[in-house]
Amino acid sequence: MLQSIRGMRDILPGDARRWRIVEDTLRRILESAAYEELQLPLLESTELFTRGVGEGTDIVEKEMYSLTDRDGDGITLRPEGTAGCVRALVQHGLLFNQTQRVYYTGPMFRYERPQKGRYRQFYQVGAEAFGLAGPDVDVELMLLGRRFWQALGVEHLVRLELNTLGTPATRAAFRAALVAYLEPLRERLDEDSRRRLDRNPLRILDSKDPGTRAVLARAPQLPDFLDADSRRHFANLTGMLDELGIAYTVNPALVRGLDYYTQTVFEWVTDALGAQGAVCAGGRYDGLVERLGGKPTPAAGFAVGLDRLVLLHEAVHGALDGAAADVYVCVLEPGHQGYALRLAEKLRAGLPGFRIRVHAGGGKLKNQLKRADQCGARHALLVGDAEVADDAPVLKDLRADLPQRALAVDGIIAALRAGVPD
Repeated sequence: MLQSIRGMRDILPGDARRWRIVEDTLRRILESAAYEELQLPLLESTELFTRGVGEGTDIVEKEMYSLTDRDGDGITLRPEGTAGCVRALVQHGLLFNQTQRVYYTGPMFRYERPQKGRYRQFYQVGAEAFGLAGPDVDVELMLLGRRFWQALGVEHLVRLELNTLGTPATRAAFRAALVAYLEPLRERLDEDSRRRLDRNPLRILDSKDPGTRAVLARAPQLPDFLDADSRRHFANLTGMLDELGIAYTVNPALVRGLDYYTQTVFEWVTDALGAQGAVCAGGRYDGLVERLGGKPTPAAGFAVGLDRLVLLHEAVHGALDGAAADVYVCVLEPGHQGYALRLAEKLRAGLPGFRIRVHAGGGKLKNQLKRADQCGARHALLVGDAEVADDAPVLKDLRADLPQRALAVDGIIAALRAGVPD
């Protein structure tokens, strides 16, 4: 039997309903803040990620799904959304003397070790703001996160951690000092950290290895390298968070895994999903637009991991209503399928949001009602010779002992809106 590829999985109908609730909630909140949707391709030039994300990052070194197409060009399934978002806005001239607030959704791809909350095809909702240099937009992004968690009822399971990386010069000076400190201690580091020491040493600060954590205890600290402007930006940011009542923890070890970050970085994290703690992560990346061929443009953004957010929603809310239909139209005699389909169309037009299923395949009423029950329908509509002649299907409540009634279409609509037959 053929099965899905390791790290990829099917989102089955029952689970897809929860996914839709979560994603629609995030979309609604983003659009209420005037973020506009941007749809991006799954495939991009490999160079976009080597230049944008950074050649020394784990993503580019180990995790990308890349190939050479028939024209000899290197292409990659997108491992993240920010670089593609910047490419699209630069390519179409949407950043020249303009500010932009956009969001996107969809799958990303990384060759990682699959586990709960981490897959090789995973889903994100990303939001990006361009042309705004102040800490106010950084705070807006964090405020959007808080609105997400409140709307989904998971606010008590997540907390905000943040840090500042300062300017690229700050980061370079700190990087040099960190490497100088760690190089003589290389053999005491875990294998991943030894590899990162040569390519992406700031990621060593993320290590969970106890031996590496012990080495880092006396390492140089990033805040000691910050310039005055970076300190001021961060102080203004935390002041606004305090004013808005958004609780946070400053985590000096938070550096993020992508080379393009500058100044603010943040993560919304949880302890409810084991090792996969980050639910939303982002920050400021003021140099990325220029790196990808645009004019110098301040920018900030975040990505929400939908896979993990769906798990949090399930942990809080449990199983959802399993109903696939609200109303099931039963066809009692041959020849009335067309009438039943027309009836269903009228009901869908008059009852937006109701799920109307028409029986197909014939069979006795008993079996049709059994199928109606299996799909969770609360009501059945019975369509037979008499009902078609009178243009008055019989409305039957499947969840309460109420009398059946023959009703015209308008009467059915009124009864279903009220929740019980007239």
